[in-house]
Amino acid sequence: MRYHNITHDDMLNGDGLRVVLWVAGCTHHCPQCQNPITWDIEGGIPFDEAAHEEIMQDLQKDYISGITFSGGDPLHPDNRAEVAKLITEIRANYPQKTIWLYTGFVWDAIKDLPFIKEIDVLVDGPFLMDKRDVKLHWRGSSNQRVINVKETLRLGQIVLWSE
Repeated sequence: MRYHNITHDDMLNGDGLRVVLWVAGCTHHCPQCQNPITWDIEGGIPFDEAAHEEIMQDLQKDYISGITFSGGDPLHPDNRAEVAKLITEIRANYPQKTIWLYTGFVWDAIKDLPFIKEIDVLVDGPFLMDKRDVKLHWRGSSNQRVINVKETLRLGQIVLWSE
């Protein structure tokens, strides 16, 4: 896996103060994407032990609510194995922290991935410029959903996350 950035004390990509991992690779290529530099799966830099440690150190801080995976697309097929491993490790070591993930894939296409159950909030769907709405919280276009993953899995139907 490759990544472009790790953001610290982020307030824009999920609830509370978060660490954000911006991964490389996206097949959706949404017109007017805010991060087209992240589309290339070979872009950015390798996710190495130093990057891993940087994230883990941030998650140790009491005031950090959790981690957000963004990009690119963390669920790009070439990212899934390493993202899954990282999510599983974070859930095991920091069960009180929340895990958010942004993806251009829709819920029905990824709901059966084994590690999805470890995510708290999933923002799904591609960004659509004709559905852009700057008043929406945590998403860029009205087709995207901010999904409460645990409740959605428990009830077997989409449950939207609410603050």
